[in-house]
Amino acid sequence: MLEAVKVGVLGLGTVGSGAASILSRNADEIARRAGRGIQISVACVRDTKKPRACDISNVVLTEDANQVVCSTDIDIVLELMGGTEKARELVLKAIDHGKHVVTANKALIAYHGNEIFQRAQEKGVSVAFEAAVAGGIPIIKALREGLAANSIEWLAGIINGTGNFILTEMGDRGRDFGAALKDAQQLGYAEADPTFDIQGTDAAHKLTILASVAFGVPLQLEKVYTEGIAEITAKDVSYAAELGYRIKHLGIAKRTAQGLELRVHPALIPQRRLIANVDGVMNAVVVKADALGPSLYYGPGAGAEPTGSAVVADLVDVVRALTSDPENRVPHLAFQPDALSDIPVLSMDDVSTAYYLRIHVLDRPGVLADVTRIFAVHTISIEAIIQKEPQSDLASVPIVILTHQVNEQNMKCAISEIEELETVTGEVMRIRLETLS
Repeated sequence: MLEAVKVGVLGLGTVGSGAASILSRNADEIARRAGRGIQISVACVRDTKKPRACDISNVVLTEDANQVVCSTDIDIVLELMGGTEKARELVLKAIDHGKHVVTANKALIAYHGNEIFQRAQEKGVSVAFEAAVAGGIPIIKALREGLAANSIEWLAGIINGTGNFILTEMGDRGRDFGAALKDAQQLGYAEADPTFDIQGTDAAHKLTILASVAFGVPLQLEKVYTEGIAEITAKDVSYAAELGYRIKHLGIAKRTAQGLELRVHPALIPQRRLIANVDGVMNAVVVKADALGPSLYYGPGAGAEPTGSAVVADLVDVVRALTSDPENRVPHLAFQPDALSDIPVLSMDDVSTAYYLRIHVLDRPGVLADVTRIFAVHTISIEAIIQKEPQSDLASVPIVILTHQVNEQNMKCAISEIEELETVTGEVMRIRLETLS
């Protein structure tokens, strides 16, 4: 068998330790798959004396990243340090030194992937990033290779485990958002500052990558409509269940005749859909392809070994391709670099979806008639209504309405007019509804 491939690691935290443990534990099996061994020989860390959750007896630890990215002994650089600017600088330097790169850094790819892939193409090296989306689920490989015969119509994914855990707790235990978030933090599922998770930023990074691979377009994070889950209440989750739906935080990419929809937001999903029953910190992506039809990819979206599994799989793929002509490798974004399409991305105002609306109104005759009159003006049709009984301790009563599909701009205008009614108290709660059919 050929000499082992030498890997240098930037960052030996949770994911790095997971990948190192897998490489050590499954060394023989991995060598059989790759055709040669894969060995971590040097790792750049912040503190060389800090205890590690993996065997580092044969690994040189350094605090100098140049010993990884510039070393003539290193074949592949594994970037697991996180962040964007420093990671970009080091990845580009590694590429310039002829190193192949494997990364789990979704923000790096979402922000700087176009530049990184172009540089890699020029230098004849590979950049692999399976672990950047949905942890250990091989969704990038499925889109890029397994579905290569298909035209992708749309995909929709639960791609942030923290948000999914919070919404699951709200549904299963009746917790309000704040209490469910606190639980997530205590269990280690959410950071002390959970902004990226609950505002949808993390999911937007991942959707940017999925859409690019699915549709053969450049990475364009700035065009992803992003909305978080902090406004969802336990009542909304309960009302949705009463109507036969569950609320999930989705990343949606859809090809339409007018252009691409790229959006991250909460959505009601029919309870009968498989993805509606993905709970806790698990991730799942549904892909609708023209030849295959719908397929579901499900599994852990984070964690040392689940994500490390994807990292090592990428290492195996890179090792297999080391001796191949760069022109014959699988393209980074599934499509040949000179064949990426400049398909326009639609403004959210031009997207059409169905809606869940929660409206608090005074308990007076004619209120519902006023609301339906406004709907008629904006060509909005109603699918279902729940009108709750008034409670003596409340000045208003909630009305819950499900609509058929309507243009977003029309719905925004209608909501604005409804909120101006004297009989309506507070703001209208609006959550989009996706049948995923």
